[in-house]
Amino acid sequence: MRVVYLILSLLVLAGVMVCSIAFGVTDIPVRTVWESITHYNGSNEHLVIRTTRVPRALIAAAVGACLAVAGAVMQVLTRNPIASPSTLGVNAGAAFFIMLAGTFLGISGQHAFTWVALIGAGLSGGIVFLLGSIGRDGMTPVKITLAGASMTAFFSSLTQGLMLTDGKMFDQILAWLVGSVAGREMSQLEAVWPYMASGMLIALLLSRHLNVLAMGDDLAQGLGQSPARIKLIGAASVILLAGGSVAVAGPIAFVGIIIPHIVRYLVGTDHRWILPFSGVLGAILLVAADLGSRYIAMPKEVPVGVMTAILGVPFFVYIARKGRRT
Repeated sequence: MRVVYLILSLLVLAGVMVCSIAFGVTDIPVRTVWESITHYNGSNEHLVIRTTRVPRALIAAAVGACLAVAGAVMQVLTRNPIASPSTLGVNAGAAFFIMLAGTFLGISGQHAFTWVALIGAGLSGGIVFLLGSIGRDGMTPVKITLAGASMTAFFSSLTQGLMLTDGKMFDQILAWLVGSVAGREMSQLEAVWPYMASGMLIALLLSRHLNVLAMGDDLAQGLGQSPARIKLIGAASVILLAGGSVAVAGPIAFVGIIIPHIVRYLVGTDHRWILPFSGVLGAILLVAADLGSRYIAMPKEVPVGVMTAILGVPFFVYIARKGRRT
């Protein structure tokens, strides 16, 4: 049944992506969408589909998948049900370093931003894990949560401060900081997909070890595993996934919290299934959220990061209250 559910999920993803390409401020018939792929004629509709809507749908799917898988991996590594790239400061660190590089170093271009985002994600994630591990009892869910919240606030404040010092940069980066896939080009996805794919592959190959780690460090070590090595490799996959996502779409929040919990409810606790399902459902969520964002303030569009926040905040509160009761 899991295989059947996965196939159905892929079909839903394909349908949502077709809707994302066809519907918006200007609706385009599905037949025209298909013709733009099979019989491209250079018309305005075909041009819009190929240069704007197809890249937007593909980027939304890739970013949603990466953030969901990164969240699932982080929740195992930290034993924290609300861990995700957005809550543990990874996204905020990547965004700050991109802002820093653009303001003071004059760095531009997607390839350069990708490396800057990966460095920022790695540094902020390393600091959070270090702060959350200080003390005799090592890393605990409470300490890692507090460390993540502190670093998120710290990097977000620095980012806002830099924006105020450079009005030109403020105008260019404000919409990006909210999290958006609008106006993105295929070249931007081409610049980051190798890092996203590498992070995804590492996470999938690590899935069996994550099952053992989820039982506890002591039991994992007793079964011949190295918890420190598993966490290090898992952290590398998270950095690649989150850094690549932030570089192309900005710091989109809550996808990494919502999807892993839904997937565990549907398929259980085996990460060999959790990670693939998280990738597919994360892609569905972000593509659907991007589609919905076009209709909230028609004819203007709301950044998809706002939509994920609207969906994610109630879910975040529910998970936090559930964890407190247990």
